[in-house]
Amino acid sequence: MEGFINGIGIISPQKTFGTDDFLSEVVEHNSKSLRCIEPSYKEFLNPVLARRMARIIKMGIAASNVCFKDAKVEIPDAIMTGTALGCLEDTEKFLLAIIENDEQFLTPTSFIQSTHNTVSAQIALQLKCMNYNFTYVHKGFSFESAVLDGLMTLAEGEAKNVLVGGHDEMTDKYYRVCDRIGYFKEETVPTMELINSKTNGSIAGEGAAFFVLSNAKSESTYAKLRGIKTIYKPKSNQEIESKITELLSSNGLTANDIDVVVYGINGDARFDKTYYHLKDNFFKNSTATYFKHLCGEYQTAGSFAFWVASKLIKTQSIPSAILIGDSRSRGFTSDGEQGLAIKNVLIYNTFLDSDHSVFLLSQC
Repeated sequence: MEGFINGIGIISPQKTFGTDDFLSEVVEHNSKSLRCIEPSYKEFLNPVLARRMARIIKMGIAASNVCFKDAKVEIPDAIMTGTALGCLEDTEKFLLAIIENDEQFLTPTSFIQSTHNTVSAQIALQLKCMNYNFTYVHKGFSFESAVLDGLMTLAEGEAKNVLVGGHDEMTDKYYRVCDRIGYFKEETVPTMELINSKTNGSIAGEGAAFFVLSNAKSESTYAKLRGIKTIYKPKSNQEIESKITELLSSNGLTANDIDVVVYGINGDARFDKTYYHLKDNFFKNSTATYFKHLCGEYQTAGSFAFWVASKLIKTQSIPSAILIGDSRSRGFTSDGEQGLAIKNVLIYNTFLDSDHSVFLLSQC
């Protein structure tokens, strides 16, 4: 199964929305929780409607709108999104209203908009799209499941253009809950120093990223998605390497054919060891990059990595902000100067060392 990435729209803690720029100016945060840099929504939403919408809904509609324009697609044949938390802000509002109003006189708006499929539904409503629409809620595999559904739909000939996306938001209350159980760092670490952190926990993040996957190449094509694999709670590094080998072999490739690997290194001393094992052994001849210091850690952060990998192939360049150390493999210098073409990019990401995912993207 394969698909062409023909359009992208993304809102993140970086300046990624509605621009062709590829991390030439990185926003460095000095915070335990990264929040998205949001655009003005007047261009995408009626102000009256927008006033009643949660942040994540507005981000999803705006990002998908830009994605459609980028791909020159008016209405997709299907919409698949992935989210672990849904519209968390509205969920919290509804639960607090239950407590404050003693389970009486509750307004339905927050409840209606708190469901996980609200973002994909609102996108469809804005477009008047009556086609297949599905939301996956699979924790760290949510975005991956949406992409897999998109690839299968294209392979079965049921669609020509599908919208896939991943979105999750961070709220103050959810941050406090996760902080108590050790998800995040006790100390504040500047984002560009995150990779050097040797303590437990990461920094919180959020984002909304959407992509048009198509069955044919177009003028706007970024890259070809050649495969995806998920690994649940692997027992050893050998099992991980075996699964990656399976994915590469099915596409006629080996580890030596991978020009760049995008790792989900997040500064958590408990879990980063898997990434470094792959970097120093299995992919020792590939250029190493990482991304979570730019977007933070969240269940659908793989969608941000998907954007990074697509842009690496499209622009044929590597921003210095994502290079690990003084990596000089494959002809790339520590300043991101190109020596060889970027033909094959692999993404390796995990959430809490439980949900492991692999994407393989190639130049068209």
